Amino acid sequence: MEMEDQMESQKTRGISKDNLISERPIGSLGCVGWFLVLVSGFFVILLFPVTIWFCFKIVQEYERAVIFRLGRITDRKARGPGIFFILPCTDSIVKVDLRTVSFDIPPQEILTKDSVTVCVDGVVYFRVSDPIASVVNVTNADSSTRLLAQTTLRNVLGTKNLAEVLSDREGIAHSMQSSLDEATDNWGIMVERVEIKDVKLPVQLQRAMAAEAEAAREARAKVIAAEGEMNASRALKEASLVIAESPSALQLRYLQTLNTIAAEKNSTIIFPLPMDVISNFMRK
Repeated sequence: MEMEDQMESQKTRGISKDNLISERPIGSLGCVGWFLVLVSGFFVILLFPVTIWFCFKIVQEYERAVIFRLGRITDRKARGPGIFFILPCTDSIVKVDLRTVSFDIPPQEILTKDSVTVCVDGVVYFRVSDPIASVVNVTNADSSTRLLAQTTLRNVLGTKNLAEVLSDREGIAHSMQSSLDEATDNWGIMVERVEIKDVKLPVQLQRAMAAEAEAAREARAKVIAAEGEMNASRALKEASLVIAESPSALQLRYLQTLNTIAAEKNSTIIFPLPMDVISNFMRK
């Protein structure tokens, strides 16, 4: 269900970004700007055999080029992939990589909601969804996303207690992804995935948790042993009631015990006698 909601939100983001790109106004160059563009075009035509090598640019399949003409964006969309034409003197390009980038969040010492200090690190996967916004709206989209991921990790884990940090990693990662994706929307960045790698506890806390777990296991073992003795006593009581109904059953039990002792090759055999037989001899 969460994956469907995530895919739906990404589709909605894509539609909204297309609308924003289509509505982004193209900067006007003005009279002086157009004059410089015409002069640049004249020199390109005049020095055609030489300038042709500076007019064509190529970007790879995974790249896009944002073109600035006299400091203004020339088109609503980034150029590429493939080959395109620019004016050497007035146009400048900035290449943007659209491939997914992954980076490790450095270990962060975080104080949880129940006042326990833990050290947590993670990994973030993101990519550029709007090349123009990633160039125009932020100085360095990659570095800004890395710094924001560190602060987001601290903010999200600060609202969780230790038990939630250890057991609900998937929920924490999803919450971080939503927060990062919303914060980096204006930068043209789409956060695809966030994962919590490791949670390191202090050594003293590890010993305390181990002692607590060992005590809990010992308590369960004692309870199980007590329940076994209780069940055994009930079974012995029922067996004694059955033997009491028939005196010959007790003799058969004696013979079975002697058979068990003899099978072990013992040199001494103790033969039990019934008390009623001994009492008869004592009376005489």
